Amino acid sequence: MEGYNTLRAGAEARGAYEDRKSRFIAQLTHVETEQEANAFIAEVRARHYDARHNVPAWILVDGRERQSDDGEPSRTSGMPTLEVLRGAGLKDVCCVVTRYFGGTLLGPGGLVRAYTAATQEAVANARATGAFVEMTEVVPVTVTVPYARYEQVLRLAEDAGAHVADTAFAADVTLALVFRAGAEEAFLAQLKELMNGGQPAQVGPRRFAEF
Repeated sequence: MEGYNTLRAGAEARGAYEDRKSRFIAQLTHVETEQEANAFIAEVRARHYDARHNVPAWILVDGRERQSDDGEPSRTSGMPTLEVLRGAGLKDVCCVVTRYFGGTLLGPGGLVRAYTAATQEAVANARATGAFVEMTEVVPVTVTVPYARYEQVLRLAEDAGAHVADTAFAADVTLALVFRAGAEEAFLAQLKELMNGGQPAQVGPRRFAEF
């Protein structure tokens, strides 16, 4: 799977939209399980207990997603909210759009516009406040080399775009490196050549992380 976007753990971004006195408040947060999504939905419903609708949509990194119109006409609220999350490349997020009814029916088109606009503003605010996180598939590599080779290996790693997560100086030097998935292959080939066929590296499993 390619990289994806999410929100920082614990962050909540909000967006608002108003049409003919109906107020729409989008609340977007990071979740990692269906249980966490359901807990956030329950929290928002309790927060806005007097609202006409609390429309939820969520997407997880494993591909599961859910949405509900919560009493609004079919496909006028939950699906537009979900589509905004999809369009932003977001995963492991839950958005609940609260509607306070203003007394005037907006029609299907008006509802789609309103739920879309509120969710889009929440996403934009997440970006603006630094809560928006880009997750990249990475590969951790641990390398242990003699001090005489340290500077050379460090240069090879940096030239391959690695981040140095940690450096331990003991009898030898151990570098904890993180590469974008695929970038480690050239580094490992050059390292093997530098070490005359030796391979002082341990390659960890691929995972997603900020990079």
